[in-house]
Amino acid sequence: MEDLVLNPNDLKIINQHIFEHQSMPGALLPLLHAIQDDLGFVPEIAYPLISKGLSLSVAEVHGVVTFYHHFRSHKPGRHILQVCRAESCQALGSEALENHIKNKLGVEFHETTPDGAITLEPIYCLGNCACSPAVMIDEEVYGRVDSKKIDQLISDLERAS
Repeated sequence: MEDLVLNPNDLKIINQHIFEHQSMPGALLPLLHAIQDDLGFVPEIAYPLISKGLSLSVAEVHGVVTFYHHFRSHKPGRHILQVCRAESCQALGSEALENHIKNKLGVEFHETTPDGAITLEPIYCLGNCACSPAVMIDEEVYGRVDSKKIDQLISDLERAS
């Protein structure tokens, strides 16, 4: 469950980004990216601050965060595992792969394992179509992933955590 208050450091980061972006035309997307780059997510509790700083409604901020698959509104796990759902990956087995991963981790997309180690997310093209199906783990792309390969990658993540 999300905290009802922001910790002072996160609040400082968010306010600094708002200050840096508020006079910029079309500032919302760059602001949300900056916040997520620093915090790993855009806390829902910050929507009123963002809306006030950019003269937008809270609904507009919420709408943009929830429209784009890239943005998270809750703190992610220590590792982010993204499964490509683009056409090439689907044609070469990503749906079976994602089902295997969900069963192995015991989570659905946009959820984090109970130990906080791995957040599972869909992604809609990794640009690795020649090596489908593909996944990305913490900014590193892996191609030609099957159940055996993903089991090894997950095992490596669990050992590293």
